[in-house]
Amino acid sequence: MPSFVHGRRGSRLAALAAAAALASLLASGCTGLRPAKAPIDTFVDKSTCTARADTLLIMLPGAYSHPDEFVRENFVSAVRERQLAVDIVRVDAHLGYYSKGAVIERLQQDVIAPARARGYKAIWIVGISIGGLGGLIYANAHPADVTGLVVLAPYLGDRVQSMDVANAGGLERWQGPLTDPVGDDRAGGERAQRETALWQWLKAYARRPLPVDHPPLYLGYGLDDRFAFSHRLLAAALPQERVFTTAGGHDWPEWTRLWRAVLPTLPLPGCNG
Repeated sequence: MPSFVHGRRGSRLAALAAAAALASLLASGCTGLRPAKAPIDTFVDKSTCTARADTLLIMLPGAYSHPDEFVRENFVSAVRERQLAVDIVRVDAHLGYYSKGAVIERLQQDVIAPARARGYKAIWIVGISIGGLGGLIYANAHPADVTGLVVLAPYLGDRVQSMDVANAGGLERWQGPLTDPVGDDRAGGERAQRETALWQWLKAYARRPLPVDHPPLYLGYGLDDRFAFSHRLLAAALPQERVFTTAGGHDWPEWTRLWRAVLPTLPLPGCNG
C-alpha cells in the first residue's frame, strides 16, 4: 500500500493535501484571500519565567483568523499561567499561503530553520482548523523538525474520503486506494487522491509502537464540530489520553476550552523543573 514518504515526494503529497483543503473551502463560498508574503509575518511571545527557553510553540491559526486571536482567546496567557519555560511564535499562515502551496516552504524557511539556528531544541506545532492541517502536512514533509503536534478541530478533507475510511472499519483496517494517489490522474479524482494521501499518512498513527517518523499527536475537537465525523476516525487511532473533546462546534470558545485541557498533559518544561 502506498503511503506518505519524506523528502521531495513527501513535500509534494503534503502540498497536494493543502490544495485539496483550499479547494473545499473555496467551494463552500469562502473568498477574499489575503496575499501570501515572503517572509511570512510572525509574532513572538517570550517566556515570562526564563530568560532563555529551548522549547518553542508555533501557533497556526484557522483560515481567516489572525495570530492576535491567540492572545485575545487566552492561548498565550494559558501558557504563562502554567509557568512553562517555552517561547511562542504566532504565525500569520492564512489561507493565501495554502492557495499558493507555500505554507510548508514559508514555515521551514521563515520560522523553523531560524528557530533551530537560535538554539531551540524542541519545536511543537499547535494548529487550529486549517492550521491543524498545516501542522500535519509540515510534519509529513519535515518530520525531524517537529517534536510534537497539537491539532484542534483540524480540517482533514471531504466527508466522502472520511466515509471511505469509516466503511473500512477505521484507519487501522483501511487499506487505501489500489493505485498511487499521485500517479492516478483519472478525471474527477484528483481531489480525492490528495485527501487519500493525507489519510494514508495518518494511518500510521494506528500502529503501536508509533513509527519514529511520526511525532506524537494530540487531538481536540467539539462534539458538534462540522468536521467531527473525521475527527472521531482519527481519535480512534490515537492513544485515548491524547484525545480531548468538549461540547460545542467549530469556534474559539470550544478551542480555548480544549487548549486548557490539552496543555497540562503536554511534556513541556516548567521554569521550576
